[in-house]
Formats: sequence, C-alpha cells, structure tokens
Amino acid sequence: MEIRPLTQTHAVSPQIGPEDMAAIRAAGFTTVINNRPDGEIPSDLHTPVMAAAAAAAGLRFVANPVVGGAITEANVALQREVLDTAGGPVFAYCASGNRCSIVWAMANAGRRPTDELIATAARCGYNLEPFRDRIDGFAVQG
Repeated sequence: MEIRPLTQTHAVSPQIGPEDMAAIRAAGFTTVINNRPDGEIPSDLHTPVMAAAAAAAGLRFVANPVVGGAITEANVALQREVLDTAGGPVFAYCASGNRCSIVWAMANAGRRPTDELIATAARCGYNLEPFRDRIDGFAVQG
C-alpha cells in the first residue's frame, strides 16, 4: 500500500486490498472512499468485499466509482459531501490514485485556488493541468 498525502486530512492511493484496511485505520484514517468501478477489477476487490473489510477495521466506507475521463457532477458532489462529513482523515483509492486526486480537486474547487489544487496533486505525482478548466468549472458551480 502506498499512501500519498494530498493534505493532512486527505490521502490517495493506488489499488489496495482488504488486508490493508487495518493499516489504514492504524494510520489514523476514519473514512475510505473507493473511486474505482468494480468492472475494472477482480471480484476479490469489489465494493462489497472492500466495504466488509473496512467495517471490520472500524472504518466508514463510501463507494464513489469514477470512470476515467468521465467524472460526473454526481461523483464530485458525493466526494465533496464525504469530505465535509468525514469527521476525520479520508483515504481514497483507485487504480493509481490519479482519479482520486482529480475528483478531490474538483470537490475542493472554489474552496482553494485552482493553482494550489494542481500543485498539491503534482507533489504526489499527479498531473491535473489538463483538468484545469473542469476544476475551474466546479469552482463556479460550487
């Protein structure tokens, strides 16, 4: 498992397994967001399996599947709602962490400058520059 902290209260990661949930909890996270659609992964990593493992570790689990290149307003709204109600640090995962960082930036649009959101993701190895206009668009909406 590779934890990539975007902020002190939000980290992203490439794909994790059920066995990682206890370590995520031990690292201080309270909520896990799955940004990966089940159709991309083997059944032993599907949402019900991961949700059960998170519950067993004492974590809140939220499925918000994001299709690469097709992030919806509903994806952004749910991500923002989870971030706003988490009550503690949030850990999000997808295939590489990239989609998690993109939807995180869109969910924080208007709350932080777009340049800051893009730079934050870049420090973790994610290039959000191609999404600048969409991030700005959510700043206007939010």
